[in-house]
Amino acid sequence: MRGPRTKLAERLLGPQNRHLWFWIFVGPFVLGLTLFTYVPLAWSVYLSFFDAHNTVSPTDFVGFGNYTAMLRDDAFTDSLVTFLVFTAFIVPATYVLSLALALMVNRLRWAQAFFRSVFFLPVACSYVVAALIWKMSIFNGVRFGLANTVLDWFGADQIAWLSTTEPPWYWLVIVTVRLWLQTGFYMVLFLAGLQRIPPRLYEAAAVDGARPGWQVFRHITFPQLRATSVAVVLLLVINAFQAFDEFYNLLSDSRGYPPYARPPLVYLYYTALGQGQNLGLGSAGAVILALIIAVVTVVQARWFGLGRKED
Repeated sequence: MRGPRTKLAERLLGPQNRHLWFWIFVGPFVLGLTLFTYVPLAWSVYLSFFDAHNTVSPTDFVGFGNYTAMLRDDAFTDSLVTFLVFTAFIVPATYVLSLALALMVNRLRWAQAFFRSVFFLPVACSYVVAALIWKMSIFNGVRFGLANTVLDWFGADQIAWLSTTEPPWYWLVIVTVRLWLQTGFYMVLFLAGLQRIPPRLYEAAAVDGARPGWQVFRHITFPQLRATSVAVVLLLVINAFQAFDEFYNLLSDSRGYPPYARPPLVYLYYTALGQGQNLGLGSAGAVILALIIAVVTVVQARWFGLGRKED
């Protein structure tokens, strides 16, 4: 009579150990994902219910006190407003630019692979490296920066791009570096969607007298990209929530981080690893942020009808 362990082994390994190689190849990745992702996430949730100053093994249970303190913290709510402003800039700008690039590359009759690779290449660049290039070479606040050099050609005054708050020129720096880094990735997604559109739709439109250009794009191309558009918007919003590298490396200096343009992850970084090192409070903020991302994603998916069967 076979015991429960024998039955479990048979289910995992399959008949005649057919699943053995699957577990050999996948097992290390599952182990790494568990140790370095799921365990820290679970421990962060655990810490959020404790008073964890300068320790990762607290004993003073405070319940939802950390969550209440975070929701009442003006700095945390201001960081969420910063996220909303960043999202309002970056999501539509990236969507329009990546779609426009995809349409142009898709119409090329030669060297399409070359231009696709050129536009995708910035995706491989580190956010930290790109932010430092933008900060030190292009939008440097002195006359040696590229942007100020161009302004000088036209006789305009130089601008301290990252420290001027009225008007807030720092948004131009932050948005442009993120655009340069991620537009190529979403262009590839749109290209894949464009290449899935059946050519017979365009042929039928031409027979019916549809004029090429805006009319064909509005009534055929854009509706056929609906699923791709939903996925792009969802990814853009989630990535905007996770913005950290460009903000931190662009705006921080030897004096610290300025009080403006502080997104949630930057605020949580200083809360958990700053002078106070309040890991419990920072963990509570991280959980709140994760819940907000989950809710926004579900609402967007419902709004756009993601997963709904098309008529």
